Amino acid sequence: MATVSTLAIKETADRSFRAQLMRVLTGLTQIIQSRATEYDLYSRKNQLLLDGNIFALSLTASFLIRFEGLPAGFDALQLMAWIPCLTVARLLINSITGVNRFIWRFVCLSDASTIGYSNLILTWALLMLALIYPPHGMFSRWLRLPLSIIALEYLLSSVAMLSARSVRRMLYEKSHRSGLFPGQQTKSVLLYGAGRAGIMLLRELQNRSDIAVVGFIDDDQKKIGSIIAGTKVLTDGRSLDEVVRRHGIKEVIVTIVSARAEVLATILARCNEANVGVKIVPTLEEIVKERVNISRIREFRINDLLGREAVSIGHFDEDVRELYARKRILVTGAGGSIGSELVRQLLLFSPAHVAILDKDENSIYELEQELRVRMPEVRIESQIADLRHAKRLNSIFADCRPEVVFHAAAHKHVPLMEKHPCEAVMNNVYGTRNVLDACCDIGVERFVFISSDKAVNPTNVMGATKRAGEKLVQTYAEQRGLRAACVRFGNVMGSRGSVIPLFERQIARGGPVTITHPEMLRFFMTIPEAVQLVLCAGSLAGSATVFVLDMGSPRKILDLAHQMITLCGLEPEKDIQIRITGLRPGEKLNEELVGTGEILQATRFARISMLCQSPFDEHAFSASADIAVRAAEQNNRRAVYESLLAMRLGFNPQHSYLHTA
Repeated sequence: MATVSTLAIKETADRSFRAQLMRVLTGLTQIIQSRATEYDLYSRKNQLLLDGNIFALSLTASFLIRFEGLPAGFDALQLMAWIPCLTVARLLINSITGVNRFIWRFVCLSDASTIGYSNLILTWALLMLALIYPPHGMFSRWLRLPLSIIALEYLLSSVAMLSARSVRRMLYEKSHRSGLFPGQQTKSVLLYGAGRAGIMLLRELQNRSDIAVVGFIDDDQKKIGSIIAGTKVLTDGRSLDEVVRRHGIKEVIVTIVSARAEVLATILARCNEANVGVKIVPTLEEIVKERVNISRIREFRINDLLGREAVSIGHFDEDVRELYARKRILVTGAGGSIGSELVRQLLLFSPAHVAILDKDENSIYELEQELRVRMPEVRIESQIADLRHAKRLNSIFADCRPEVVFHAAAHKHVPLMEKHPCEAVMNNVYGTRNVLDACCDIGVERFVFISSDKAVNPTNVMGATKRAGEKLVQTYAEQRGLRAACVRFGNVMGSRGSVIPLFERQIARGGPVTITHPEMLRFFMTIPEAVQLVLCAGSLAGSATVFVLDMGSPRKILDLAHQMITLCGLEPEKDIQIRITGLRPGEKLNEELVGTGEILQATRFARISMLCQSPFDEHAFSASADIAVRAAEQNNRRAVYESLLAMRLGFNPQHSYLHTA
């Protein structure tokens, strides 16, 4: 009878516990449902509440699975005791590990690993209690949870936490895409390149409603058909035309950050054949220097197809930085393309003072305004002067007292200097000599002369005067102890008077694009790259050593014209005509960087080589230079040509020049 009574009491207690537990679970469910309809579901307070519910429900579910139903007797009491303890402990640990500070809508893989680690801390403590705590201790029955429940609770709580955050991220991205550009048409695009940059861009574009990524194109055959970041690799580039037609693609975005020029040219040709627009992600140089995001896609530029890898701008070694830091620096020709970029990059070294000198007041004014905004703390002094006026130049040097001088001022236009050889000599020879005299008079520590590939075996006056400038620097270094360097390189893109801006203007007008000779070859380099190498070469300055920059392989100008027309979405000879006009006075088919008898030697900079030059009669050269300057002052073109020939510069002009001089 007593046994029946005891059983009845136990059954009544179990029913009461089940009813109470069901009320608790129902209440938790109602709280979650009510909160889910509120606008601020994912506020920090509600996130904590939701996590607390997850921990309580995970432990309850673990008991339900372990006992294949509602627990009874002591197991039920143990569950009721552990729910608040475990919930508070997990919330406290999440606060310590920083999980509570995560923004749910931006949850990522690193957040998931942190959540797993945070949950594992308490799970490890529970395992230690279960395995180490004495089985016959006073609280052993209450503290020791079954191992299966410990494992189940960890898995359930971790999965539920990640699921809640993933749902939040998906809801955010969906609402963001739908509300970002309301009413705007969606453009279907392909990403060419299923590498790291392609995956990064895909994730960025998934937040935009105006772009729908249909799939990847990749030339790696192993990737074709695979799913990467939820997006399929459809095919390789050879089938681009077919994929574009099948999916109605409007644009292809090239996501190969460090692709070779040949690869980019092939991709561009395939896109043109498929009659689809093409854009490209920024280069590593742009991302580092300009701090742009990979999602800042842009149009193809001719720089992308130059056939050379640009050096990483802004990464100078410590010796170079120390050389220009806290120094007084003067740059001649500072209003030009090379001179102005020299000043911009020199400001990165925090010099004490920078004097910008040019005879063009407009370019100096514009540069001064730009620099004062970018570097207001650096002292910038504008100087307007003509290098042919020695007294004015000496006064500027006496006032500024520069320690480092970069001489970038020069007349560089080949046909115009053929027409005006006296001006070329007065500016490029006499002006350079005046700068050298001023440097020696005040004891400049270092002088860097900007030369040209046209100084090698010159066939034009401009090249001859630049070669004369190199020899002048060498003469002053030998005779007056000036620490100097000459830096020789080819064409830079975007400079005034260069072929690329000319082609751009001609294409904009509808053509024709004019080329002087179909076989003409030229070296090309970006202005920032050339200037960085000049600064590095300046750190090697000694006895007027001539340094040569690695310009890569020369490019055929005709190919350049075809590519620029194609970049504009036009077809050469159909939309834009190409006209051959014939070589201009002084032009060579092929430019050179190393002359006859000159031997290249490596330096500590990978893309800078040093020339070993044969000695020459410095006194005879100086006398010939004096004759050339006097002839230029008298505007005697024939005498200028004859003096340039007498200076032994390797000058080999066309014979007609001497007859018409």
